[in-house]
Amino acid sequence: MNKLMRMRIQEVYAALRPSEQKVADWMLEYKGSGGDLLIEGMAVQIQVSQPTIIRFVKALGYKSFKEFKYSLMQEDARKESNMLPESNIDLYGFKLSSKDKLEEIPGKIINTSVKMLEETLKSVQIKEYKRALDAILEAESIVIYSVENSICTATDLMTKLTYLGLNCRMYGDYYLQNVSANNLSKRDLAIGISYSGYSKHTVEMMRNAQKVGAKTMVITNFENAVIADYADILICGSNQQFLYGNTIFSRISQMALVDMIYAGLLNRDYGRLSKRLNKNSQIVAERAYGEDEEIL
Repeated sequence: MNKLMRMRIQEVYAALRPSEQKVADWMLEYKGSGGDLLIEGMAVQIQVSQPTIIRFVKALGYKSFKEFKYSLMQEDARKESNMLPESNIDLYGFKLSSKDKLEEIPGKIINTSVKMLEETLKSVQIKEYKRALDAILEAESIVIYSVENSICTATDLMTKLTYLGLNCRMYGDYYLQNVSANNLSKRDLAIGISYSGYSKHTVEMMRNAQKVGAKTMVITNFENAVIADYADILICGSNQQFLYGNTIFSRISQMALVDMIYAGLLNRDYGRLSKRLNKNSQIVAERAYGEDEEIL
């Protein structure tokens, strides 16, 4: 455990209840990683109730056990990163350095991508997948929320849904996202896309959408992420945590999930959606140069 967390526990120690102090004592002696912490296991080992552990983490200033655990995991990842030689970059699945042979990099990228796609396939729950398709088809309107790296995934999903003739939109402006989330109705669907599941802005949009009664669907990589608390439907790409150095691979699982949704929608309502797709594809085809057409 890092010094800052240790000091934080020591600072609040005197104000804790005796049962909460037992949790503090256990944490101060804990040598494992943040990712291994489970509230159920802690309660059994410390012989306290789960609400006691929740009160303990809230006394430290965290809103939930998940947030507390994630903070510890971030620190673990920073430690691992600092232990690496400066010439190494820790990427998901392999380490990259200036000593690597250039001709080996394409193979490393492809092999890692394949591994991530295999993990994604293992993580997809068919029941949730079907619920996601039904929610999209039943929604009067669909609004997609995302930030940073997930924007490309959100754009891809919006494009595909628009090609299918569905009423779908997204906003790049923070204020418009906020306004739209608060103006949703029970007939609408809000889709939040966040690789980590901890992007504060996307989490807030899902919370706001759920508060006004809209159905919420989340595409993320980790089922225990904060954003999952505001998901009526949860689509996960993985159950493993890779917090640093993995952004170049984050899109791979997300894009695969989007393609699964796209193909699933066509399969679910083929007669209606295939006609719309052909019609809209023709509009695009008319804007492409033909074989014998002179290029200006």
